[in-house]
Amino acid sequence: MSRPGVLIIEDDPDGLRSVAEAVEGMGCRPATASGGEEGVRLFQEQKFDAVLSDLVLPDIDGVEILTRLGRIDAEVPVLIMTAYGTVSSAVDAMKAGAYDYILKPLDLDDLQSKVGRAVETHKLRRKVEELEDSMQERYGVERIVAESAGMREVLGQIQALKDADATVLIQGESGTGKEVVARALHVGGGRRHGPFVAVNCGALAESILESELFGHEKGAFTGAVARHRGAFERADGGTLFLDEVGNAPQTVQIKLLRVLEEREVTRVGGQSAVPVDVRLISASNRDLRGLVASGDFREDLLYRLKVVTIDIPPLRERREDIRPLADRFIAAACADHGRVVTTVEPDCYAALKAFDWPGNVRQLRNVIESAVIMAAGTKLRAQDLRLTEIRHKGEQGKFIVPENMTYDEIEREVLLQLLRRFDGNRTLVADELGISRRTIQRKIKDYGLPF
Repeated sequence: MSRPGVLIIEDDPDGLRSVAEAVEGMGCRPATASGGEEGVRLFQEQKFDAVLSDLVLPDIDGVEILTRLGRIDAEVPVLIMTAYGTVSSAVDAMKAGAYDYILKPLDLDDLQSKVGRAVETHKLRRKVEELEDSMQERYGVERIVAESAGMREVLGQIQALKDADATVLIQGESGTGKEVVARALHVGGGRRHGPFVAVNCGALAESILESELFGHEKGAFTGAVARHRGAFERADGGTLFLDEVGNAPQTVQIKLLRVLEEREVTRVGGQSAVPVDVRLISASNRDLRGLVASGDFREDLLYRLKVVTIDIPPLRERREDIRPLADRFIAAACADHGRVVTTVEPDCYAALKAFDWPGNVRQLRNVIESAVIMAAGTKLRAQDLRLTEIRHKGEQGKFIVPENMTYDEIEREVLLQLLRRFDGNRTLVADELGISRRTIQRKIKDYGLPF
């Protein structure tokens, strides 16, 4: 493992030598320069983890060096060495961005301690930068397939919101990639250094959802054995994504409106308000305007949620994206399951493009993954997709209410046909019906359905 590099800029030969020896003695690799211009040139040519520069030099001073190095790589900490009589100038350097300053005559123990902290700080900064690069690679806008005009418009909206902090409502059918867009908004914006917290409002019972969003105090209800920080608090400084916000009950809607207006939350069972700094992104596969008309969703909350609205087109309206999405899912499935696909037959792509994809991108991914796993060889063919079987199930599933059926019998039949359509996938069925996955599980058990 290479030693951390430390650049030392000092015009006094004796001082330069003693600092270099101290730096080398702590396990670092020193590089020396006797003037500011030489130091800047070395910084351009080599990689360093910290810089030690005298404040007063014959050509350019330490503040000018700080400015120039910052233009090259602002992540490298710069420490300023200065005599007692110029402490005020060192403070000015700190205000200009210096990491720390060291007084002359030098205390070598103090110097080693501060240089050691600076090197560790640079390591942490690099790790954060690597993590951000990884997040960008995984969730950034570059990961969104946008060959179609509809998705190019979505990308344009994401780019336009990059430096904004507006509340965003993402609308689209189940499986279109609403959370993908939400994450791209987060990692591409000013809050990317903060947390991204996602809550599905349709997956939790009312009492649990309230606690999950706003938190609770110890003893607030049976089972509340300790204080719980809700999603708003956990997302402080970052982004909170509320998926399927149209399923939020009225009591939760009222509290959401208050948080958006007051920028503070009160935990369940609590008395004092906790300030929060959160960007809210919400999503819905339901017509919120229709829910307002029916009295199931608050109009004032809708206006607060939809400062900016992004509409994601269904996959059947963006068929240009199907092939590149399929290629990505094939590669991912091969990596995840240790499979090899060397050839995708033209009829396979044609079949994918001709299908209507009621479950959108999520269904496409599931079909591709299944096909890759079950394929007999290294070629992927149309028959491996089993789309005819899926389409046939959908056609058989057309439901007409017979006479003399009870509500429970109707509900059972609807649930049964949707489970068949989505090959037993509870999440897709829950999204289609606009209810929680837990409710689907319970009803399967109640009705004794064979899934």
